[in-house]
Amino acid sequence: MKTTNPVLAGLGQAAERERSAGYAPTGPYGAPGIPQQYPTQAGYPAAPPAVAPMSFDDVVVKTVALLAILGVSAAAAWVLVPDSLVGAAWIGALVVTLALGMIISFSRMANPALIIVYAIVEGVLVGMVSKAFETAYDGIVLQAAVASFGIFFLMTILYKARVIRATPAFVKGLVAVIAGLFAVMLINLVLALFGVNTHLRDGSPLAIGFSLVCIVVAALSFVLSFKEIEDGVRMGLPQRYSWVAAFGILVSVVWLFFELLRLLSYFQGDD
Repeated sequence: MKTTNPVLAGLGQAAERERSAGYAPTGPYGAPGIPQQYPTQAGYPAAPPAVAPMSFDDVVVKTVALLAILGVSAAAAWVLVPDSLVGAAWIGALVVTLALGMIISFSRMANPALIIVYAIVEGVLVGMVSKAFETAYDGIVLQAAVASFGIFFLMTILYKARVIRATPAFVKGLVAVIAGLFAVMLINLVLALFGVNTHLRDGSPLAIGFSLVCIVVAALSFVLSFKEIEDGVRMGLPQRYSWVAAFGILVSVVWLFFELLRLLSYFQGDD
């Protein structure tokens, strides 16, 4: 099945490139999935390429590492960036993360260094956004963080138990909804810059409904990520592609966190 998560969209193509280049997972010579032809020396076959395949444990370790890097970066930005520069840092980090995210998503390459840089800059964005919300609504950041990880673990359990399945119809529908939501958010942002209020982000009933839709879709996007990770492990992608999978989960977690922050703010009065 064709990949569905834009962040993980290159995994299938990556696997094909690796096979074309002669990659094979480590294992005994002649095992399933390992090419049968290798350069020979003195009539004896050479050992296959010693490249460890991607595993679920790899993805877990990389995801935890990226979340830790993001957390440290967010905390540092919160403490070190003065209040007068929060807005500028917020905008700057947003532009950089969008640019890096596009590069990582469409480069079809596993670049751990670039992904780590993304996590650092994303941490600055999270820190600035969190600081602004926490200043206005005391305790809201902890609430949103706990809810984000709670939803993530719930979706993990539901997927593992096969309560939610990434069927072709589910995949196509969710991808279309995600694309539509981001188009709406982009249009809303542009209109807001020109002083047009669409009431999608102002705490109105429409805004609450829109945030609830975004939260549900962000939660369901984990299912797409889990499916792509499962496929990547099954295809025997090289271990370094676990960074790409972890990056995809990181993006979904941050999106969910921001939407929860916004929704919670609607139900809290000004101090």
